[in-house]
Amino acid sequence: MDSIMDSIHQVILDPKYHDILGIVKGLRNGAIYGSKVRFAHAVVMTFLFRNGTFTDKVRVIIKATREHARNLATFVFIYKATLYVLKTTNGKAQNIDTFIAGLLGGYVVFGRGGKSSVNQQIVLYVFSRVVLGLAKLTVKKKVIPSLNDDVGSKVWPVFAAVCWGLVMYMFRTDPDVLQPSMKTSMDYIYLDSNRWDSLRTLVWHNE
Repeated sequence: MDSIMDSIHQVILDPKYHDILGIVKGLRNGAIYGSKVRFAHAVVMTFLFRNGTFTDKVRVIIKATREHARNLATFVFIYKATLYVLKTTNGKAQNIDTFIAGLLGGYVVFGRGGKSSVNQQIVLYVFSRVVLGLAKLTVKKKVIPSLNDDVGSKVWPVFAAVCWGLVMYMFRTDPDVLQPSMKTSMDYIYLDSNRWDSLRTLVWHNE
């Protein structure tokens, strides 16, 4: 038994197998991370805002958690596998490889995978980080020299203000274009807070 474990240990530490094993561990980490993030979010959102029996709510939580974990794990697998293939083909890793691998994984998993609420939330989360990252990149690359390197005090306030201004305008004029879970949350915060018929519905319960 010890000899078998020693052999396995040698294989997993052999640089020759590092990239392949990295793909496997990436698959595993994507599934675990997706499960942790989605489960907590689904529990809160489902029990606070969704109607139905306890069993129905549990089914929704399990379904959303499974989808998030599966999609993230699949994306990681496609991304890292593509990087491996490109590196093997080209003889070395290149920066553009990450864009190509991300493009392929994003299309297969989150594009062709369907426009589910889970996929929308993941893609929109990534999009918001990309927009902020691009804003910081313009400063880092001196595209906007007047901002110098003061990213925090220059870019972030404008980014935050524009985001909130736009979302509140859309919520008032065309709420149907917003992502469903976001619209539900905003309905509760901004519309339901305008309705009550007693002290009970004012302080504790909605109408």
